Amino acid sequence: MTDRIKRVFLIVLDSCGCGYEPDAELFGDVGANTLASIRKSDKFHCPNMERLGLFHIDGFSPEPGDDYQGAPEGVYGRLQERSMGKDTTVGHWEIAGIISPKPLPTYPEGFPEEVIRQFEEKTGRKVICNKPYSGTEVIKDYGEEHMKTGALIVYTSADSVFQIAANEAVVPVEQLYKYCRIAREMLKGEHGVGRVIARPFEGTCRENFKRTPRRHDFSILPPGVTMLDLLQQKGLASIGIGKIRDIFAGRGVDDNGLTTPTVSNADGMEKTMGLLAEDFRGLAFVNLVETDMTYGHRRDVDGYANAITEFDRWLGDFIPKMEEGDVLMITADHGCDPGFKGTDHTREYIPFLACGKQLKQNVDLGTRVGFTDIARTILDLFDVEADGIPGESFKKEILS
Repeated sequence: MTDRIKRVFLIVLDSCGCGYEPDAELFGDVGANTLASIRKSDKFHCPNMERLGLFHIDGFSPEPGDDYQGAPEGVYGRLQERSMGKDTTVGHWEIAGIISPKPLPTYPEGFPEEVIRQFEEKTGRKVICNKPYSGTEVIKDYGEEHMKTGALIVYTSADSVFQIAANEAVVPVEQLYKYCRIAREMLKGEHGVGRVIARPFEGTCRENFKRTPRRHDFSILPPGVTMLDLLQQKGLASIGIGKIRDIFAGRGVDDNGLTTPTVSNADGMEKTMGLLAEDFRGLAFVNLVETDMTYGHRRDVDGYANAITEFDRWLGDFIPKMEEGDVLMITADHGCDPGFKGTDHTREYIPFLACGKQLKQNVDLGTRVGFTDIARTILDLFDVEADGIPGESFKKEILS
């Protein structure tokens, strides 16, 4: 085992893509570029990521208005997705080593009648809506009917999701989670959506309905071995912060008190900072979701830029506290360009930045094909055989 590397902190800035991919036309996403859109905002100030090489990534170049003007001090590059998708589940699976050759099922016209009828029979509650919908708008338009009738608000999006919204005063959260587990058990094979999502909300009428932080995702099991499984098999830590445990349906993620969900980016950053004081060897896999959920889908450029700025400010405190054997990696899982058309995810390259006392500086990885190269590299850093994981490690390029 490589004694020089003790801990890897892999942080996913959910949906922070960095330019449309060569096959973006298949997804209707030609022209999308999440990072380029938020860079234009006066809320965007990211000197720490710029110092690592953010705007030296292929497709970008430094500009006079950037906060950092020196040579890159980190490892930087971008990765192209090999899976046929552009969502959280498929993106994280590929980062962890699984390529999905077929997209997960989506339902632009709503779910088939037989699916809805079966769900109603198993839960004993009627369903309303059953359309693609904005999560904030759907509770405004259907929340009062739900409160009067007790019917569950079922909706989807352009992603492979079966979402269930319910007011906590009508359906207690644990009961909502039970309904989600019923849906998860149903939705397999042909209708094996990536995630069933509990969307609890509160309030008494359309004017004051708002979602609560007790969202919970119930993901389909990964169809193959991931780097998380391989790390655990070697006795190394595999800690999940945020949605990580949900995305992998718990498989390969430690259940030891360090793995924890989060209620916000700030909460996720605080919990990640707390891991610096923990004595573990292995991986801390972190998802910061507000960039996607709160700002990307709502096409809020300034809000998105400010969220990235807050993360960068946190980095300025985190990086100096890293120990000799720590490695920090920053990436994304897909795009959700707030300056683009519609409210869907966008098919984009993902950025990659890394730093650590054991890593070289100013290393340009260029454009690599396959998010799985991240998994291969992390396993290589710990001298773990990457059995079944496609791609190539870039350990030799980055380790000093």
